[in-house]
Amino acid sequence: MAGHLNNGWIYRDRVDGDSAGKAVVDFYAERYRHSTREAWQQRIETGLILADGRRISADEGLTPGQLLTYARPPWQEPDVPRQIDIVHEDTDLIVANKPSGLPVLPAGGEYLENTMVALIRSRYSADLLPPAPIHRLGRGTSGLVLFARSAIARRVLSQQIAIPGGIEKRYRALVQGTPLVDRFVVEEPIGKIPYPALGFVHAAVAEGKKSRSEVSVCESRGTGDTLVNVDIPTGRPHQIRIHMAVAGHPLVGEPLYAVGGRPHEPAAGEEKPSLPGDCGYHLHAMRLRFRQPRTFESIAVYCQPPAILGVTGES
Repeated sequence: MAGHLNNGWIYRDRVDGDSAGKAVVDFYAERYRHSTREAWQQRIETGLILADGRRISADEGLTPGQLLTYARPPWQEPDVPRQIDIVHEDTDLIVANKPSGLPVLPAGGEYLENTMVALIRSRYSADLLPPAPIHRLGRGTSGLVLFARSAIARRVLSQQIAIPGGIEKRYRALVQGTPLVDRFVVEEPIGKIPYPALGFVHAAVAEGKKSRSEVSVCESRGTGDTLVNVDIPTGRPHQIRIHMAVAGHPLVGEPLYAVGGRPHEPAAGEEKPSLPGDCGYHLHAMRLRFRQPRTFESIAVYCQPPAILGVTGES
């Protein structure tokens, strides 16, 4: 399928005290580095950016509480796989199998309607409350995503996932090298570090949030790579990718995280840095266990990994 032309979007920012007095063009150029200062100035001059609904000049100073709006015209989104299989559903929730390459939420200034959320909401358009994801997966990760369909589900499932281990999550990954032990735990904290183009990325950092990944080896391969299962009581952004790199075993095809759990140094001649949404790695969310938000019945859902993540003899 060709790329999707969306309907455009209005981005909103409320000016806080730290931005007071700053020129409008400086505000956008510093906060949203995906575009040049010149591009932001042109958008202001052509009336795409308004302050409290009125046109402004690029060098006008901001005041606290102002509402800035940027009306981005429709754009062609990159193509994505759109086949989503429903693995489990009831009146309160949906568990769906996301294909690798499909973003869960709008991201990167590229994806707005070519997302899992948009596709699920289109499929369940008759619902009184639009289905909302309780957690998310990286664009390159495949597997199970839990959606709430009711207000009680949003509240109770959000409470469950906020507790470490409240929703059990197991992943299958293909990693580089062969771990020296069959079972190990990684507890490196994860937080934000400065990063070109985006402003920041999540990585292993001493002052980050507590994180825990429980790793068990499934199968070593003749290629020198290893299949592992990873249980994550915590759910930090890109946690498994970061923690396996911390352990000295980045995912096979990992585009961003080097050994140690931080972004790799750009290669000579590299035009742009790797991004968290880049694909190429092999990671699948294959099992969820949670409690039904209304009945509190324990529900376990399994999703078969893709062939490259299958253990020999596994069916």
